[in-house]
Amino acid sequence: MALGEKSEIVDLPVGGDRGLFDDPSSTGAYDTEKNRTDGPKLNRIGPPLKGSIPQVSDADSVDVGTLVELEAGNAIQYRTCSWPKTAALLFSEYICLAIMSFPWSYAVLGLVPGLILTVVVAALVLYTSLVVWEFCLRHPEVRDVCDIGQMLFWGQSWAWYFTAVMFLLNNTFIQGLHVLVGAKYLNTITGHSACTVAFAVIVTIICFIVSLPRTFSTLAKLATASAFFTFVSVLLATIFSGIQTHPALYNAGGLSTTTGVELTGEPSFKALPLAGTTFVGGMSAFLNISYTFIGQITIPSFIAEMKNPRDFPKALWAVTIAEVIVFGLVGAVVYVYTGTQYVTTPAFGSLTPVYKKVAFSFMIPTLIFLGVLYASVSARFVFFRLFDGTRHKSSHTVIGWSAWAGILAATWIAAFLIAEVIPFFSDLLSLMSSLFDSFFGFIFWGVAWIRMRRADYGPGWFGRLGLGGHLKLLLNVLIILTGLFFLTAGTYASVESIILSYQAGDVGSVFSCADDGL
Repeated sequence: MALGEKSEIVDLPVGGDRGLFDDPSSTGAYDTEKNRTDGPKLNRIGPPLKGSIPQVSDADSVDVGTLVELEAGNAIQYRTCSWPKTAALLFSEYICLAIMSFPWSYAVLGLVPGLILTVVVAALVLYTSLVVWEFCLRHPEVRDVCDIGQMLFWGQSWAWYFTAVMFLLNNTFIQGLHVLVGAKYLNTITGHSACTVAFAVIVTIICFIVSLPRTFSTLAKLATASAFFTFVSVLLATIFSGIQTHPALYNAGGLSTTTGVELTGEPSFKALPLAGTTFVGGMSAFLNISYTFIGQITIPSFIAEMKNPRDFPKALWAVTIAEVIVFGLVGAVVYVYTGTQYVTTPAFGSLTPVYKKVAFSFMIPTLIFLGVLYASVSARFVFFRLFDGTRHKSSHTVIGWSAWAGILAATWIAAFLIAEVIPFFSDLLSLMSSLFDSFFGFIFWGVAWIRMRRADYGPGWFGRLGLGGHLKLLLNVLIILTGLFFLTAGTYASVESIILSYQAGDVGSVFSCADDGL
């Protein structure tokens, strides 16, 4: 089918609702021997993007089997991930340092609202992640979220460039966050034995070296180790918060820099928000929770390297269940034992020195790997566009490896600069969540659901959805509005919080050698 022609529309009965994950019997699997996919036919929302499927004459009929065959014989093959390996990548992405911001979020929001929001955000992210998966099954040539962005907005080139800029900024900000916290760790463990900028340089160089592998299948082994050590770290922090005699800064006097409560008395927690909690404070806490869950931006990249994309929900469900349990328990237990007065973000700062250093040290693999994962996603995005259809993409060549290393170096230099210009943890999480999660966590996937229903039902699709379909339409409209709320009110709250932090002197200056240890 030529670019610009309408894709086929299948006539469905009135009153239904077509969607792969809506049908429990849709368990079709890709058969690598027969080069076919069992299960219901999924309609495209439009033709493949120009150049997205090289070497294929009938682009509209492409499936995963065709794409796997195109890699046969290549020295570097990308579609090699099983669902357990994909689960390891997801675990490493979600079971991360940001978990340790949950105690502070619960202190601001109150324990009960905090736990409710944890479950609600997890459910929304699970649903939208399944929408992403369905979209990728309908369009197996999709390589990343930028391809999806262009397809959602009718193949317009501006949509691709807009998505690409947001995509690269999001990933680079996450890399910067890990440079920032890596330097914070080195300051904490060494007692500020060197300039903080020097520590940030060290972390940046280490992360660059670890980023060099070119396939997710290779990185999956590191991802497993990262997720395991993160779990050990947060488990130790949770246990230590309960067995220590008293939290750090116990009866130190003055006001907490994280909650504004006086640092006196025994640790106490609140079931509901503190009296006087501002919109800026509450929104920042909510955005911290949301940031930790929202990671749909990488899902298309992961699915694009799976041998059998239909297995993706197995990985997704495993990770989501683990997230809700770990995030809720760690956030609640650490908050209850450290109290509103002494909670910090990240929460390692609430532990006494020995416990803090032990628990924080187990976080080292994640401090390195999660930034590495996002660097790899960004680098393959640029690399694939530069060398698609050439031997440098699929073979070990000097030009290919030099370009790959150069792209990674550029992303890590940018991450280092971000870490030095925005040297604070919770506000950086909130800013990232409001700017990027608004699109990649909500808006895109509400639009995607609507576009896929239009592809299934054709003209007059709205009147053919039935009650269930209209309820899902309402849900997806609410998802889009949630994204717009993040983008507007969330960005305002994040920027205002940063301004207040600087005015209060709670953060240092840019490129500062000052000690930022916990």
